[in-house]
Amino acid sequence: MDAGLRREIEDKVFAGERLSREDGIALYASDDLAWLGGLAHHVRTVKNADKVHFNVNRHLNMTNVCNASCAYCSFQRKPGEKDAYTMRIEEAVRLAKEMEPDGITELHIVNGLHPTLPWRYYPRSLSALKEVLPNVALKAFTATEIHWFEKISGLSASDILDELMDAGLESLTGGGAEIFDWEVRQHIVDHDTHWEDWSRIHRLAHSKGLKTPSTMLYGHIEEPRHRVDHVIRLRELQDETGGFQVFIPLRYQHDFHDSRDGIVRNRLQARTTMATGAEALKVFAVSRLMFDNVPHVKCFWVMHGLATAQLALNHGADDLDGSVVEYKITHDADDFGTPNKMTRDDLLELIRDAGFRPVERNTRYETLREYEGPDPARRDTPQPMKL
Repeated sequence: MDAGLRREIEDKVFAGERLSREDGIALYASDDLAWLGGLAHHVRTVKNADKVHFNVNRHLNMTNVCNASCAYCSFQRKPGEKDAYTMRIEEAVRLAKEMEPDGITELHIVNGLHPTLPWRYYPRSLSALKEVLPNVALKAFTATEIHWFEKISGLSASDILDELMDAGLESLTGGGAEIFDWEVRQHIVDHDTHWEDWSRIHRLAHSKGLKTPSTMLYGHIEEPRHRVDHVIRLRELQDETGGFQVFIPLRYQHDFHDSRDGIVRNRLQARTTMATGAEALKVFAVSRLMFDNVPHVKCFWVMHGLATAQLALNHGADDLDGSVVEYKITHDADDFGTPNKMTRDDLLELIRDAGFRPVERNTRYETLREYEGPDPARRDTPQPMKL
């Protein structure tokens, strides 16, 4: 990047001006990660000061049986395959109830596109879960799932969302976005929920008062221009609705071992390399700079590892998601030794160790509790990096 363009981008960032598509592509072309991180850290500080948000949540995947066979996915199973499962509603309720003593405030529910489960299974599940966990927010279903429900029910997405909200739904999840550009998308997904339907469903959810997350799966066959295009589409939709609370870059995962049934489902693996830690930090920085109208950028630590997650907090991120526990979708694939459970105390320590002040939030990003920040004296001596 020449000095003139660099100064021009700096001036825009410090003046709070919107960056263009060309600016985003130029940022990705820069190898100066310290400069990118500094600009992104300025923006996250203006928006969120020294706060790092987290929540105490759990993930529940009621079925891994899926009608689709997306090229990157190791979670899905076909009916009758080894390790395929579908929970009865009573089983899902029992598992969720066991999570209550951990003080959870959110239950995050994502499933496969089950070819034979009836539509009524889903609102009944939410109703049953809400009955036993009345104070826990139900964050459930991707736009891809809502589109699937349209097909199996014959109902409109509007009617489906109304019924799910009556059953206790408080937010959709952000999944199913992957990369919106068709040039890439046709090679990585095996369902027909693309930008047009994904955006339609989130727009509709926002019109009904739901706040939702947005995501991007990066580090596979896409190029920087596809990432920039993805964020600009979301940014324009946010201009229209204001309904996105957070943007979550998700790092594509390789399978480091065969699945337990001997089938390798990740068809992208042979022609891809996973994004490095430095590339991940660049994605967070550029995303924070480009997506100027979304208040939060989240690092999902399960997909990035704890050390990269801490560094991401200095490259634009201000949210570390939650305590999680048994995140099957990528733990069926990765082999980094990343824990699948972090307690509240673990998250407080992780955030403070990175030099920030922890803030516990709920699903709507309302503050539940602010904690003391890091001990300044701790930085007087070198600290070991947490791996």
